[in-house]
Amino acid sequence: MPSVRTLRLFSLWFVITVADKSLGEMFTSMMSVKQAILSERQLIGYLKTYIDHETQRLEDIKRFYSKVSAFHNGIHNKLTTALANPLVAFTLIKRLQSEWPNLVYSNEAEENLQALRVSYSQMESRLPKLEDLQGAAHGLMRLQDVYALQVEGLVRGHFQKISNGNTVDIYKPPVSTPLSGDDCFLVGKVAYGVEDYYHSVQWLEEAVRLFRGVNWSPEHEGTLEDALDHLAFSHFKTGNISSALSLSLELLRHDPSNKRVLHNVERYEKLLVESPPMSPGPVLKRPSTTYLRTRNTYERLCQTRGSQPKLYENPSLFCDYFTNGSPGLFLQPMKRELVSLQPYVVLFHDFVTAVEAQSIRDCAMPGLRRSVVASGVNQTTVDYRISKRKTFLSVQYERLSSVEAGGSTAFIYANFSVPVVENSALFWWNLHRNGQGNGDTLHAGCPVLIGDKWVANKWVHEYGQEFQRRCSPDPEE
Repeated sequence: MPSVRTLRLFSLWFVITVADKSLGEMFTSMMSVKQAILSERQLIGYLKTYIDHETQRLEDIKRFYSKVSAFHNGIHNKLTTALANPLVAFTLIKRLQSEWPNLVYSNEAEENLQALRVSYSQMESRLPKLEDLQGAAHGLMRLQDVYALQVEGLVRGHFQKISNGNTVDIYKPPVSTPLSGDDCFLVGKVAYGVEDYYHSVQWLEEAVRLFRGVNWSPEHEGTLEDALDHLAFSHFKTGNISSALSLSLELLRHDPSNKRVLHNVERYEKLLVESPPMSPGPVLKRPSTTYLRTRNTYERLCQTRGSQPKLYENPSLFCDYFTNGSPGLFLQPMKRELVSLQPYVVLFHDFVTAVEAQSIRDCAMPGLRRSVVASGVNQTTVDYRISKRKTFLSVQYERLSSVEAGGSTAFIYANFSVPVVENSALFWWNLHRNGQGNGDTLHAGCPVLIGDKWVANKWVHEYGQEFQRRCSPDPEE
């Protein structure tokens, strides 16, 4: 096996040389989110300028209104006398012929709005795209599933789940924000668009609840009618005909002439006559997935947020200072923690310094992109992350940042997970000595709940390592 320090140098070289191959999508990079915050702050400045100009314009209109109103109030009981004054007559004619048209046909409002639009268009290429918005919505739904989060809690800005019938906080972020009805509508609409009615029902129910009794705002995309329409059909697709009918009738009160909804009401009523609803009603079921057959184990390991065996539970596990026989490590040995014997998994603490980790992040930032998987000769992006490789001898996984919650590495078949430790390196063999793949090293990264996770991978190929980790003819080894 190469020395640990050698692996370290290889890891740094590997990350720096491959990091700048392509631009990244917004929703996969916390750095891009930080850039988005800076962009919105700049937009706030443009909007403030627009408001100032519009305020001044309206103040001018109010001043003109006050002047004209004061004139008419002053001559109310002296109309004949006032009209006899040629100065009064002149100013009246001037106002009607010049000042009123100047006010009514002024382009100042359009010029102010156009200046705002020009400023926005200059930044538009740096702002999130529709794909980013949809990806962020899918990300929320993934967190909801993996960590069993309650949608009602997320809407209030809380990360909560149900445990033994009680609502408990998984994490209390120092900074959070509640979601609006329009926010919930967008998440539900994204799920609706991919026929994921399990999620669309939950998010659209919150959207309807928040939209009721609230006036529509111009920055919002959705309305109560939109949410009712999508939610009614989502309930229909999940078999809840009674709720679909109730929501459709409510929608008709807002839009009585909607022929499509009228037809749906007739259809739902007929279905309820043919098959009266059972009590209790249908239960929402999560959609199946083709990507992760071991989903339940994976999510359980993620929810434990690091469930590796404890040293006091297994005397064979230990921590020590490790040199691997390398003279260069005698004065500064590596801090090794043996996490698992089968598979053999080691966590090296303080593997890189904070300065080295920041340098890697700075080099990698321009090339962030979503993970891809091979599909024939093509590559496609994915919304999950799982690793199962058999062409390598060992894998090294460097953690270059810390996270506040989530982000563990789950070893599915070995049934343990390892939490994120900043500036550490997680190392394991994924081949047995006989050259066969070690299925126990199947692993997947848990999504980050709160924080920013950076990792760097180094794979050591089996070829060229014959004298570092010798092969064994033993089929069991």
